Amino acid sequence: MTEPLYGDDPEPSDRIPAGPLYVPVRPGPSGCAARLFRTPLGDRTAVGFTSASRLTATLGAGQAWIGLAEPALRALTAPLGITTVTVDPQLTAPAPTPVPPATTAIPVLRTV
Repeated sequence: MTEPLYGDDPEPSDRIPAGPLYVPVRPGPSGCAARLFRTPLGDRTAVGFTSASRLTATLGAGQAWIGLAEPALRALTAPLGITTVTVDPQLTAPAPTPVPPATTAIPVLRTV
């Protein structure tokens, strides 16, 4: 059986995103480092977005990013044992709200 051509197949066998991925990064000792995430099952995954607006909608306006092709992102994370790339994740937990530090009140004893 022959492999269908991409024009004839509604879902091609190779799921390669068109264009570069917007990969979230964080500052590191030697420049930028790709942010790594966890899947709902707890496995580590690299994440890329197909547009800057999708990245901003998910991770916020302050998130730094770089443009990488999917093979480059895989090559970057493969030495870390990460084989999964998640594209355009939508279900995320909200950012935790900061909790003010607990103050330890020392009881004051008054003498009469």
